[in-house]
Amino acid sequence: MKESEKSKKAAYSIDIAQKKTWYSPVAKIYYRARPSYPQEHISRAIALAKLSPDASILEVGCGPGNATVAFAQFGFLMKCIEPNQDFYHLAQHHCLAYPNVEIYNTAFEEWQMEANQFNAVLSANAFHWIPPDIRYARSAAALKDGGFLILLWNMTPEPRFEVYQAIEEIYQAYAPSLVRYEGAETQSEILKGFGQDIVDSGCFKELITEQIPCEVTYSIDEYLNLLSTLRKLETQTKELLFTRLREKLETFGDSIQLSFLSAVHVARKEG
Repeated sequence: MKESEKSKKAAYSIDIAQKKTWYSPVAKIYYRARPSYPQEHISRAIALAKLSPDASILEVGCGPGNATVAFAQFGFLMKCIEPNQDFYHLAQHHCLAYPNVEIYNTAFEEWQMEANQFNAVLSANAFHWIPPDIRYARSAAALKDGGFLILLWNMTPEPRFEVYQAIEEIYQAYAPSLVRYEGAETQSEILKGFGQDIVDSGCFKELITEQIPCEVTYSIDEYLNLLSTLRKLETQTKELLFTRLREKLETFGDSIQLSFLSAVHVARKEG
C-alpha cells in the first residue's frame, strides 16, 4: 500500500472512531432537540423516488431515528446504519413499532456491501460525514438499477439577526470559534453546493432539489439543548456559555423563534 493511501486510510479510521462517540454526550436529547423534517419533504421524496409500499430503503447515518420513523410509518423495508452505539440503541427503541426496520451498529464505510439491493438510499443530515469518494460510489453500488438517492437537510436553526447580535459577544468571550451566522441566503448557497456535489460525483443524474423556509419556536431550555447538539464544547466552557446565553435570552422573553431552510435532494442512479 502506498504511503498516501496508508495516510488516507488512517485518517478515515480516525474519522470513523470519532463518529462512534461524537454525539454520545447529547444522544438522549438529540431526538427531541432537533426540528422535525417537514412532512412535505418526506412525501415529495417518496413520490419523486417512486417508492412503492414494498420498497426497500438503506438509511445511512440514521442517528436516533429522526427521519427513520417518518419513513417507517409508510411500511417500507428499511436497513439503517448508525456508527454511534448510543444512537443505535435509541433508534432501536424509537422503531419498536416498525417490524420492517432493521438497525445496524456500524459505519457506512465499514458496512458489508449489499450490492444492487435497494430502491433508495436515504440520509438525513448525515451524508456529509462520509468521505466524498466513498459516500456516492457506495450508495450507487447499493442501489438497484434506476434506484434513487434521497438526502434530507435541515440547516442550522437561527434566531432573528438582532437576537444573534445580542448574544454574539457572549460567543466571542467564551467560544469564539463558534461565532457564525448564516442566514437564508448563505444556507441556500450551502444547499446548492450539496446538490452540485451529487452531480459532480458522476454516480447520479436527474437531480431534483426542493427547499422551504421553516420556523420553530423553542423555550430557552429547548434552544440550549439544541445548541448542545450543534456545538461540541468542553463541560466548563459549555456551563459558562449557556449561563450567559440564558441571561441574555431572557431579556427577549421566555421563548425564542428560530428560522432555517429545509431541503430535499433526489437523484437517480446513473446508468
